Amino acid sequence: MSQLDLDSTFGALYIGGAIGAILFGLSNVQAFLYFQARKDSGFTFYKLAVCWLWFLDALHVCLVNHMIYYYLITNYANPLALLEMVWSFKALIVIDVCIVYSVHLLYLQRIWIISEGRTRILPVLMTAIIVLASSVGFVMFWAVFKSKFFSDLTKIRWSIYLSLSTMTLIDFLIASSLCYLLASAKTGFTKTDMTLQTLVRDIINTGCLTSICSMACIITDAAMPNNFIFLGIEFLLSKLYVNSYMALLNARHYVGSDGSPHSSQTRPPHVYRPELQVNISHELQDRSPRTSKVEGFQVYENALEHPTYYPSVTGGAHPTARIV
Repeated sequence: MSQLDLDSTFGALYIGGAIGAILFGLSNVQAFLYFQARKDSGFTFYKLAVCWLWFLDALHVCLVNHMIYYYLITNYANPLALLEMVWSFKALIVIDVCIVYSVHLLYLQRIWIISEGRTRILPVLMTAIIVLASSVGFVMFWAVFKSKFFSDLTKIRWSIYLSLSTMTLIDFLIASSLCYLLASAKTGFTKTDMTLQTLVRDIINTGCLTSICSMACIITDAAMPNNFIFLGIEFLLSKLYVNSYMALLNARHYVGSDGSPHSSQTRPPHVYRPELQVNISHELQDRSPRTSKVEGFQVYENALEHPTYYPSVTGGAHPTARIV
């Protein structure tokens, strides 16, 4: 780099890190919703998977911030330091590989579950492809690890292209496999089939999102090899993988049987709301003698937002409140 343009190099890294921090906040919300919706289910494999992905995502954010702080704050007005790779940049490659292939393995586990009792050819084939493809990511990491300056990236550009292309191919194969298994599992019942169609649509959308990001990295690196715009986009790739998988886990709970989100009138969302326990037995006694034997009603705070939660005590009808 004979002349370093900070706007298109470390400025691009800063913007990518800022957007990545926003996506990390979104993954926090996804994880919170998942644990809150399943707080009574005990410790499960999927909870461990969500914790693992969240930990890797948080570590990725820490490394990105360390790298940006090192170049823009610690080595302010030191242009020679901007040419060398800091250790956190190399560690980012390891975290990226771990996140991407952890998500691929989790999707592979879903393929094995869905295909149980139907076919073993597809999951075995996908297992072989993903295991072989994982070596490509480690090849890229080793090539980056041996590099010392950012200018050395031009010599290992082939490994970057190969790794990103492999990830795009695996995303396509995983999405195609899941869509095929779900589409062929239709039962003929309208509600069940609509739920399957919704899951297929979500799988296609998330697969396309990560594939587009991978292709954007390849295109920007090929078109603009002298800047770090492709690295700024690559910072977002791991965040998209984490959020796409967590969104699919949450979709299983928040999508109704008719393929649409649960409405607030039929099923309140399982989000954190401190429960307000109110004893209204004395109030009901004042209103109607038929409810004088009612004791210990507990009304959720959700009743403030859902009028149908209130008991109907007029006209001699029995109370219709949700009693817990």
